[in-house]
Amino acid sequence: MLARLERLYNGNSHAAHRFRYALLVFDLATIVFVVVTSFFAHTALVELTDFLLGALILADFVARVLIEKRKHRFFLRPTTWADIVAMISFLAPVAGEGLGFLRVLRTLRLLHTYQLLARLRKDFAFFRRNEEVLLASINLLVFLFVTAGLVYALQHGINTDIGNYADALYFTVTTLTTTGFGDITLTGTVGRMLSIGVMIFGVTLFLRLAQVLFRPSKVRYTCKECGLKLHEADAIHCKHCGAIIHIETEGEA
Repeated sequence: MLARLERLYNGNSHAAHRFRYALLVFDLATIVFVVVTSFFAHTALVELTDFLLGALILADFVARVLIEKRKHRFFLRPTTWADIVAMISFLAPVAGEGLGFLRVLRTLRLLHTYQLLARLRKDFAFFRRNEEVLLASINLLVFLFVTAGLVYALQHGINTDIGNYADALYFTVTTLTTTGFGDITLTGTVGRMLSIGVMIFGVTLFLRLAQVLFRPSKVRYTCKECGLKLHEADAIHCKHCGAIIHIETEGEA
């Protein structure tokens, strides 16, 4: 049983790749569910769905604990504790209603695993051509999603300006872009500290995305000698084998 779980979570077979794609789809569906249900009152059906999602997350969590060789390190990872909080939020909503959005942190970790990245490069030409831009965009979107979720979870019910997830996302985006219309503000010391975090970390991620879009640190050029595909934009020699490379650059003649 453990050997089968190990192959599914960490193997390189077609079944393992399909399983990890299925996990990714499940994570994304969970996130969409959290966002959508923030717009209306929780009914018995929503609470039942919460519980079922929590049970599936618990099963996935137990499986990962069982196959983990260094369990003490596993429980030191921030994504592990984010998963625990999200799991509790689904299984017992009264203990932390709305914190299921932290599931997105595990989705980010899954997207950055070597196995899934290698498979995405192999299966999708668009991903291969735009990997750096896509990953920078995902990092920024995850930051927006997590921060908006924190704003919603911490301010909903005590701040009349935050009525649903859209209000929290609107505040996050206007703060991140330094637009700051001022029609929504966070209350209390925690709210002010959260606003500061959005401005500091959000702007950094936004600038990183802008750099990747308009001035990438590396360009794609396949070395004819060793096959290395990524090089610095101003490189004249391959850093792997030393061969002369000819990267097209823009500039005045």
